[in-house]
Amino acid sequence: MFLPAEIIKKKRNGFVLTSEEIQQLIKKYTVGEIPDYQMSAWLMAVYFKGLNKEETHALTQAMLHSGRIMQFPKTPEFKVDKHSTGGIGDKTSLILGPVVASLGIPVPMISGRGLGHTGGTLDKLESIPGFNTQLDLIEFEKMIFENRISFIGQTLDICPADKKIYALRDVTATVESRPLICASIMSKKLAEGADGLVLDVKWGSGAFMKSLADAEALAFDLQAIAKMAGKKCTALITDMNQPLGRFAGNSLEIFECVEIMKGKKYLTPDGIDLYHDTRHLSLALSAHMVLLAGAASDYQTAYQICEKQIHNGGALKKFEEMVLRQGGRLSELPKAKNSIVIRAENSGYVSDYNAELIGLAGIQLRAGRMKKEDLIEPTAGFEFHKKIADPIQTGDALFTIYGDNSSLFAAAEKMLRSSVQISLQKPKPLDLIVKTIE
Repeated sequence: MFLPAEIIKKKRNGFVLTSEEIQQLIKKYTVGEIPDYQMSAWLMAVYFKGLNKEETHALTQAMLHSGRIMQFPKTPEFKVDKHSTGGIGDKTSLILGPVVASLGIPVPMISGRGLGHTGGTLDKLESIPGFNTQLDLIEFEKMIFENRISFIGQTLDICPADKKIYALRDVTATVESRPLICASIMSKKLAEGADGLVLDVKWGSGAFMKSLADAEALAFDLQAIAKMAGKKCTALITDMNQPLGRFAGNSLEIFECVEIMKGKKYLTPDGIDLYHDTRHLSLALSAHMVLLAGAASDYQTAYQICEKQIHNGGALKKFEEMVLRQGGRLSELPKAKNSIVIRAENSGYVSDYNAELIGLAGIQLRAGRMKKEDLIEPTAGFEFHKKIADPIQTGDALFTIYGDNSSLFAAAEKMLRSSVQISLQKPKPLDLIVKTIE
């Protein structure tokens, strides 16, 4: 007889669960035979006692098989996706997806919404008037076959166990458990039918993983699950100690990505291109996706192939085709009604950002949400005028706040001013890509 309380006690006491025990637990919870309070207790036991690699794999498989697994019978080619662990201004999916798809490589993307201080790809795309992220799986399969790319949200058919369990983790303070993070990420990525996966695992003040060691450990755990599932997987450890790119905020990030796909730069008076890090990281991730698909023999060649799709307009064309097919009207991308510039109060060099605090300022502005029910203001967000190690003079622009509701600006401004440090000594610029784990 299967007794949930015995499984909870076994894990609470630090013993290893069998694959069958984990499968039964997830199956019975998904169909409502186990109440939330027992699953909450098990999640807390996992939070404190952890899961080994075999247990994490079993949990991933149980969550994966709780719903439909995409097959794409009409698209037999190698399919590849990317997953980021999230950050401030993290918008690379909107560029790398079209870049890779424009090369004929299928890119099925089941994306998420922002929660807490990090942004979500679906929220960014839904800032485009009319864009439909809620396609059914039949239409999703058709889009991948015909257009090679589509972004949709998690449907009721995909990993229903993950949807139920994530909702519990959010309210039981068990979100940060590494095995639970791995199972949640990988069950959805395996369900979307990709053959290969590139991971962007972020570390730093704006990431969930605050230390480089924790980010590396997460990357290795995710790769282990992919390997056990027979999938190719490359992980990049990237820096999130400052916002990525020029903008953070939904329609603002769409604007930035379109500008980059048009081949544009945005130079500061000091000659620094504020689009550089978004462009470079997008192309680096694209290159590794191309490598996994076998469309290039080495990283440098793959990077150049992807860069060409920016210069020749192929990526932009693919993005515009996708937006149109999913009902979006890119020409109607909304702009904020109001803005204010926050200026430096002293001179020196930008030495540090608290990127998480910037993300929390975005929630104050309604560019993000703290609870899933919170409403997003699509035009709200920030422009960043300086990167770490940039020189700055008193009166120079540090941030610009954008939004329709200017009454929200004061609270956000206070948090932004607290998020940045200026010093007399020039710091070392950050390394955007810290490590690649193939």
